[in-house]
Amino acid sequence: MQLTSGDRMAPALVPPHQRTREHRNQSLTVVPASLRADIRDLVRAHLTDFVANQCLAELAGANVDVAGAVLSGFVDGGKYVRSTFMYLGWLCGAQEDRAALRASASLELFHAFALMQDDVMDESPLRRGRPSAHVALGQWHRAHGLSGSSDRFGESTAVLLGDLCLVWASKMLRESGVAPEALARVWPRYDDMRIELAVGQFADLVNDSQSFPTLEAVLDVLRRKSGNYTVRRPLEIGAAMAGCTPEVIDVIGRYGAAIGEAFQLRDDLLGVFGSPTVTGKSVGTDLSSHKATSVVVAAHQLADAGLRRQLAELMSTPELGPAEVEHWRALITVSGAVQWIEQLIDDRVAEALGCLDTAGIPGIAGAALEDMAVVCTERAA
Repeated sequence: MQLTSGDRMAPALVPPHQRTREHRNQSLTVVPASLRADIRDLVRAHLTDFVANQCLAELAGANVDVAGAVLSGFVDGGKYVRSTFMYLGWLCGAQEDRAALRASASLELFHAFALMQDDVMDESPLRRGRPSAHVALGQWHRAHGLSGSSDRFGESTAVLLGDLCLVWASKMLRESGVAPEALARVWPRYDDMRIELAVGQFADLVNDSQSFPTLEAVLDVLRRKSGNYTVRRPLEIGAAMAGCTPEVIDVIGRYGAAIGEAFQLRDDLLGVFGSPTVTGKSVGTDLSSHKATSVVVAAHQLADAGLRRQLAELMSTPELGPAEVEHWRALITVSGAVQWIEQLIDDRVAEALGCLDTAGIPGIAGAALEDMAVVCTERAA
């Protein structure tokens, strides 16, 4: 299947300060959603093939039959944001290419690694509306009547399955069919992405061990742990692979940093106020687990003395029931944190769109990046 672009047109450029949410939503009618759908379908096909022909065969030796189903569920049900951005980075400097798509698809295995281990650290019971990897693996242990702690088994095997995904991601990229000289331009940035994610996770755990870290500390983790590996690094990796000039890579990197941060800010809002039936996650877990996300810390920073005392009491209460979580949501709303985070998101989007105006990126890729700015930041899941 070959992506086609002859009928696609770039949207008329509007100065960033004039781009309202209404205008950005209207741009979706100019850049057809079929572009994203085509990339998603092809990425899914490449992932399904790689998992079926390599991962599941190698995983068979683990003697945990549910592990294959857990892995297949992870690679089949995502939004494919990272692989889409990597391929759009490629299109900033090269033509459509099957090998580049396979290379881009490898990021979804890297993402599976990150999610599995993050869910263990956050004790998240759900992922995409299904039991998290460690929960499913623990249930398998319990159902088979094996000795020892089922929870401990689930956590340990989820970490191992995540480690395998990290290895498989590199293997899929290396065996994608992309020319060796192009891959040589990828590895330094790929290494940076992996290091940033791990170091960001370290810092995130430290932040969660404090009552209320500073907002700047939270935003710094947000950029390194999530923003960079969601948008910036995939874009830069794809562009470097395509042989883009340093100037183009720098511009789309700045776009990616802004959209990546806005993406995670939206995720933090959804973690508190989203609908479980839409997000597929246990909404309220961030609060019940006392996670110091941007919206939680912003509420504390913006609150007056009385409201701040109530927020501090909730943060220090070991066990929170549904009523306490709902009360915390109400206090966050009263603090003005939601509007403040929304403004941060709008500012980041405007900054990113301003970068695109000066980048000289080919029409299709530029239009798709503007489209993705909307998709990533005005989502409900």
